[in-house]
Amino acid sequence: MVAIYYTGCSLDGFIATTDHSLDWLLSRDIDQAGPMSYPSFGERIGACIMGATTWQWIVDHDDDPWGDLPTYVLTHRRFDPMSAVTFTDETVEQVHAEAVDKAGDKDVWLVGGGDPVGQFHDRGLLDEVWVQFAPVTLGAGMPVLPRHVELRLEEVARNRDFACVRHSVVKPATLEG
Repeated sequence: MVAIYYTGCSLDGFIATTDHSLDWLLSRDIDQAGPMSYPSFGERIGACIMGATTWQWIVDHDDDPWGDLPTYVLTHRRFDPMSAVTFTDETVEQVHAEAVDKAGDKDVWLVGGGDPVGQFHDRGLLDEVWVQFAPVTLGAGMPVLPRHVELRLEEVARNRDFACVRHSVVKPATLEG
């Protein structure tokens, strides 16, 4: 089991505009059966974790938001209850342990970005970063990861408009050794 941050990104490092829009990303051409596409990625996922801002975007933009995938939303806000979705203010360590348990022999997807993913990294709980770079710059917005993270390139592929990369996270002990 690994915890994976899987996301789309502009060439200048943003996952959303300053007003949280993803229109620039959703209008791009991608082969859903191609390399590093969401459907093939989704097959390996047993649970996911996201922050409240990402959950709010999903609720606002999807008529049938989610499904039966065990999902944890890190939040202090109140949301309408949904089956398979747990709203929690527990620590990232606690939520990670619960998600790993629910995922069984599958991986955990860290959805969205920003500070929640950074918190997992800071505690040594982030294992891989998969980014699909879209051919656009935004100039400003929500950064793909707002902190220093050391990565090792593992895989590169092209999927129509996207340059897709998979990195492993270099853990502090690996940096010293």
